[in-house]
Amino acid sequence: MGSKSKIIVTGGTGYIGSHTAVELQLAGHSVVLIDNFCNSRPEVADAIERTTGIRPELVQLDLCDAAETTELFQAVKPDAVIHFAALKAVGESVEQPLAYYRNNIGSTLSVAEACIASGTRNMVFSSSCAVYGDPDTLPIAENSPDHRAKSPYARTKQICEAILKDLSCTGALSCISLRYFNPVGAHSGGHIGEQATGSVNNLFPLITQTAIGKRGGLTLFGTDYDTPDGTCIRDYIHVVDVAQAHVKAMDHLFASKSCLYDVFNIGTGQGFSVLEILNAFHATTGIEVTSVIGPRRPGDTVAVYADNSKALHELGWSPKYGLTEMIRSAWAWEQILQQREQTAQTT
Repeated sequence: MGSKSKIIVTGGTGYIGSHTAVELQLAGHSVVLIDNFCNSRPEVADAIERTTGIRPELVQLDLCDAAETTELFQAVKPDAVIHFAALKAVGESVEQPLAYYRNNIGSTLSVAEACIASGTRNMVFSSSCAVYGDPDTLPIAENSPDHRAKSPYARTKQICEAILKDLSCTGALSCISLRYFNPVGAHSGGHIGEQATGSVNNLFPLITQTAIGKRGGLTLFGTDYDTPDGTCIRDYIHVVDVAQAHVKAMDHLFASKSCLYDVFNIGTGQGFSVLEILNAFHATTGIEVTSVIGPRRPGDTVAVYADNSKALHELGWSPKYGLTEMIRSAWAWEQILQQREQTAQTT
């Protein structure tokens, strides 16, 4: 198996889900997107079709409804599921922990139960480097010691990983959890990119929105961290590289002869501070983004970047895009969004 398989992608109209749907279609798979559109738009399915020439099936569904989720899986009978659907804002999770536990864990339980009921044995789970907390050493390897999660969001990922690992021990499901770091950028086709409908918390869209004039300035959430310039360090990775990692992970599951559970870091292996990203944005675009210093943000980790050697060796995956291309594609996408908004205002 591996070609022309039927794949359910939960959270499929979201940022990473939509890019993964594109890569799945380009690899010859049939894709069914599931989303409740709490932080995305159904029009993304149109954008995926414009990108690949293939229209994915789209189903609106709240995955916390276990009965409806199982009914859908039994009707589709997918060969695999890639499970993205989750709330993901760290700060919001600190303020609304119950919403995050209910949604992220509840939806994962529903999807796992639906897999068992429909005979779907393969899952790729969207995890996060947030499961590592503040690491003892850098770069972080998959066998790094567990630390207390820095936020309810991160804790939901730890719990979901544990649930899926325990389930794999029963032989009912094979699962790979991809702990990716900070996906950024957009597809070169210009039809899909990061377009959250809620509040924006990630650095790259905050920078591009400030640069284009949607925001008056950028707040640096703490400049007194124990890093060379006092700002947090992250491993930024192009979203297309992340999407392609999901296809590689799924193919790895298909090729496996027995039930398995495994985890892989998906990052570039290089960390950049907030100030380094601002300077790189200026160097790449010629635009200097104004910033002000603010207090530390609850739930933020000081420094995180990946040891990605396991994914390179065992999945045959490697990142193709560097920081300059990440910035160029993110800025190009922001300009496309502005053009769309201007066109909508004049029609």
